[in-house]
Amino acid sequence: MPVFLSWILHVAAPLAVAWYFFRAQWKRAALFMLAANLVALDRVFFEAAETPTNCAINAYPLHMMLPISLYGAMMFLPWLPVRWLGIGLVLHMLVDALGCGL
Repeated sequence: MPVFLSWILHVAAPLAVAWYFFRAQWKRAALFMLAANLVALDRVFFEAAETPTNCAINAYPLHMMLPISLYGAMMFLPWLPVRWLGIGLVLHMLVDALGCGL
């Protein structure tokens, strides 16, 4: 997937989910979901494992399966900001997975 398309999806997906599911507070929800994209900073601080497809999933510490499962669990917590952050993190991982050819 081209990099520009990936970053468009990293922004558009959280905005669309926030607007559709949390319309009463969509701006605040979108802010938390967009903040989840900061998880990509692990690419700056850690060297990636060698991947022939340049896939981020399982190549960086915050993109491994254990943290991803914790992000999924965050989506079901009752406090809305944590739930929004969890949704944003899962959306980020889904967009990254699209770049892996999944």
